[in-house]
Amino acid sequence: MSKTSTGLDKNVASGLCYVFGWVTGLIFFLLEKEDQDVRFHAMQAIVVFGGISLLQIALSISLIGIPLMPIVMIIGFILWILLIIKGFQGEKYKLPYAGDLAEKWASQIKV
Repeated sequence: MSKTSTGLDKNVASGLCYVFGWVTGLIFFLLEKEDQDVRFHAMQAIVVFGGISLLQIALSISLIGIPLMPIVMIIGFILWILLIIKGFQGEKYKLPYAGDLAEKWASQIKV
């Protein structure tokens, strides 16, 4: 398995991008300079879990949205498990829409 600029194997870095949601995604996005697969996983974590966090905030300020929060949390948990597994397996698993955004932004944004 190839090493990334973080010193970790590619599949380990890809899986770790999802461990604490958008936070670890942001950390790995800022640290990884070269490997496009790890940058993709990091950006997908930012897009997916950042979006879920924003959705939860929006739902929490609405009486209509409060009953929907458990559904969003369950979907977020399922996505979290799925993406961690796929990342540690070294698979570039792209979610619909969010994966396309992540792929585009990971290659365009340089830090």
